[in-house]
Amino acid sequence: MGRAVWDADAVRNDVRDYVIARLADPNAVLVVDETGDLKKGTATVGVQRQYSGTAGRIENCQVAVFLTYAVGRGHAFVDRRLYLPDSWASDPARRHEAGVPDEAEFATKPHLATQMITDALAAGTPAR
Repeated sequence: MGRAVWDADAVRNDVRDYVIARLADPNAVLVVDETGDLKKGTATVGVQRQYSGTAGRIENCQVAVFLTYAVGRGHAFVDRRLYLPDSWASDPARRHEAGVPDEAEFATKPHLATQMITDALAAGTPAR
């Protein structure tokens, strides 16, 4: 998977369209959640000692923010963003070594959530 060439945002759009085609509801809610994946080492993008809700404490982990589309008859993930801590965002050598794109910048988790909600609504996702 790491060497495969594909457009993650295009896949995200396809998944969102699939979910909306089956669950569309004007009373749906968009649910944001962050999830920490415990990691050893420091080479994986975004890994550092930080709070992980999964562990319930500060651990060496990678954190992602997810957006879920939820209605009474079901729910599904429709977007994701990897949290890039400032320690990563401000370290060009580390970014280059891990393959982090130049355009990736530090953004708070609430900012990432806002971007995902804005993108979903701009794409016509029905939700209140």
